[in-house]
Amino acid sequence: VNNRFTRDMASKASGLKQISLLGGAIDAKSAEKATKDYEDYFKSEDDSARTGSYTDVVNKYYDLATSFYEYGWGESFHFAHRYKWETLRESIVRHEHYLASKLNVKKGDRVLDVGCGVGGPLREISAFTGASVTGLNNNAFQISRGEEMNRRTGRHDHCDFVKADFMNIPKEDKTFDAVYQIEATCHAPDAVGCYSEIFRVLKPGGIFASYEWCLTDEYDEKNPEHRAIRQDILLGNGLPTARTTHEVLGALKQAGFEILEEEDLVKTADIPWYEPIDKDRRWSPFRDFWSFKTTNWGRNMTHYFVLALEKMRIAPKGSVNVSTFLKKGADALVDGGKTGTYTTMYLTVARKPMTKTEKKENKRLEKQASAVLKQ
Repeated sequence: VNNRFTRDMASKASGLKQISLLGGAIDAKSAEKATKDYEDYFKSEDDSARTGSYTDVVNKYYDLATSFYEYGWGESFHFAHRYKWETLRESIVRHEHYLASKLNVKKGDRVLDVGCGVGGPLREISAFTGASVTGLNNNAFQISRGEEMNRRTGRHDHCDFVKADFMNIPKEDKTFDAVYQIEATCHAPDAVGCYSEIFRVLKPGGIFASYEWCLTDEYDEKNPEHRAIRQDILLGNGLPTARTTHEVLGALKQAGFEILEEEDLVKTADIPWYEPIDKDRRWSPFRDFWSFKTTNWGRNMTHYFVLALEKMRIAPKGSVNVSTFLKKGADALVDGGKTGTYTTMYLTVARKPMTKTEKKENKRLEKQASAVLKQ
């Protein structure tokens, strides 16, 4: 049922309708300047200018890139652990379900999706677990798209959105039963600050599960090729900086979490995570027709189609530049995957510890609930 749910949703996220959405919330007359301003952030390898202006960097990126993402990926903007018998879309759904299974949530629980995009994963995870999921996103255009999809799919009663920065979550302490993020907090300028906010709004004993983008142990700062890959990944994906798996783990501990699991899922997948965007990959139309858009042919067709639309003044100026840096970022991700220097699937499962008083109260409530069930 959930697989069909996701397929039906994603099928409506592509097509010519995306043309009118190019540029997101940015006025068509301002799109060219916004694109140039965005690209200027990445002229230097020094991360400080980007981390200092991360809100502008990330907002410009998603205003400019969201329509391309929806066209190419549907409504779940992330990679996935994939077995050889799975299509890309099937693996995306399973990847979301696997993370949801770590949350220990049930019907009626409140869950927070940090950096939710247009809400593909939150709708799927809400349907899978029965929990009510709130999506946190600081990009107004993506929220407007997500709200439209919630209404269209009938998930508006169980899924909602909050426009806010994940460095300053506008919720009371101990609000959520669980929190997750999928390839989103890599946009944070400071991992400790971001994880500390998540820790604050999470109830004691609650789980924070995460798929994080990271540099691996294979990354060598002194290697010019590695540094170039890193820089192009940042440019093509709206990232102010890049962190290692060790830095991510350390930041979680510093924020107060206890680590239950940590694993780079890249190591157990049959098919490399970057395979969908590898320009050298073989496309199997009878097996996975939908993934054509992310092949080299598919990406080039999209690029030249956008070029034609821009020449005809149908697409806003700057759209081709966006297509160009997205292609550059995709190629850099493939290079990062093939060199083993980058992963998009560093899984961490962390828990907010309970105090002795909280543990005692939790046991009392469990006994109370058990007594009610026996009646």
